Amino acid sequence: MKMNREMKHLYVGGLGQEISETDLQNQFSRFAEVSDVDIITGKDDQGNPRKIFAYINISVAEADLKKCMSVLNQTKWKGGALQIQLAKESFLHRLTTCVWIVGRNIKMQKGK
Repeated sequence: MKMNREMKHLYVGGLGQEISETDLQNQFSRFAEVSDVDIITGKDDQGNPRKIFAYINISVAEADLKKCMSVLNQTKWKGGALQIQLAKESFLHRLTTCVWIVGRNIKMQKGK
């Protein structure tokens, strides 16, 4: 039986400084199909890495997502303690959606 998979956007915080995209790809591919990994590194005033987190796009069944989060969340891994949650929708995506809806409504009003 094939489970329904959905595209999910995860936020992964608490990453160690030496983490790589390949590390994250390998870790999360145990539970889902990873399509994209984006590591974000903030820097302090001296230019040293200060906060490292990632966004990961995965295609996953709901049961596998729950298993992934219960197994990996709050675990120590490669110099960090993982904090995993569903990522919030980006501002640009929300804005694009609003513009599309407003444009559609205007077209519908003109068609009346």
